[in-house]
Amino acid sequence: MSRFLLQRILLLVPTLLGVLLVTFLLLYVAPGDPVQAMVGERADPETLARLRAELRLDDPLHQQFAHYVSGVVRGDLGTSYITRRPILQDLLERFPATLRLAGAAMLFAALVGISIGIYGAWRPGTWADRLAAFGAYLGVSFPVYWVGLILILVFAVNLRWLPPSGSGGLVYLILPALTLGMRSVAFLSRMTRAAMQEVLQSDFVRTARAKGLLESRVVLSHAFRNALLPVVTVLGLDFGSYLTGSILTETIFSWPGVGRYVLNAIDKRDLPAVQGSILFLSLVFVIVNLITDILYARVDPRVAYD
Repeated sequence: MSRFLLQRILLLVPTLLGVLLVTFLLLYVAPGDPVQAMVGERADPETLARLRAELRLDDPLHQQFAHYVSGVVRGDLGTSYITRRPILQDLLERFPATLRLAGAAMLFAALVGISIGIYGAWRPGTWADRLAAFGAYLGVSFPVYWVGLILILVFAVNLRWLPPSGSGGLVYLILPALTLGMRSVAFLSRMTRAAMQEVLQSDFVRTARAKGLLESRVVLSHAFRNALLPVVTVLGLDFGSYLTGSILTETIFSWPGVGRYVLNAIDKRDLPAVQGSILFLSLVFVIVNLITDILYARVDPRVAYD
């Protein structure tokens, strides 16, 4: 396991260097002058020149990149043009809200999607299995913003059971978590059903049934354990995407997370905030993938890293 961890950590280095290069170049591929966007249209040329010198935008490109990398290594992602605060501080203040939303969405998706998939593999061809398959296709087809607006219309506007937006207690978390996790329910149910159907036809499952074990124990303890590897893969990838790609959900429900912060930074041309956010979210996604790889050995004894 230690050798595997070392190899995976070493593989992170070129990935993060590539992300650093891409985020650095955002400042130069984005249209317009970042200094002009920072101070507004009415700034005099002296102010623009002074700020450009302070931001070291007059330095050669390789020196600017070296300065940018050295700042990132020290934990300095720059200062936001809008909030006038360190970008890392802004992100760390908003990340718990995104983590809470992602965790709730993942819990909903795992409980519902895996349960539907197990039942479909256990009772294939029944009306419930066909209904679940149809629902999975619908869940994959519907865009996130449409699902969010429909849930707001039904449960917040018409029934008035839940608040339409904002943050607070558990009731504020339900609608955005359902919206974010809906597509994963569809993917997880299909993946779990396919993996379980393959395992349920294995010799060790027939042996367990021949021994007279309860069917529930055969399905859950024997079959599901051996079908868990692809499910863990989907869970890990989806959870990483929740943490890094919940911009639409957070915007629709006015959720104070990182996704909404990124959208505001893009809207106001706060390029340092966009750069820092992309780098931060890329690191989060890489770490989630690393944790997912480590979990493989825990959930499937056939996987060995020695």
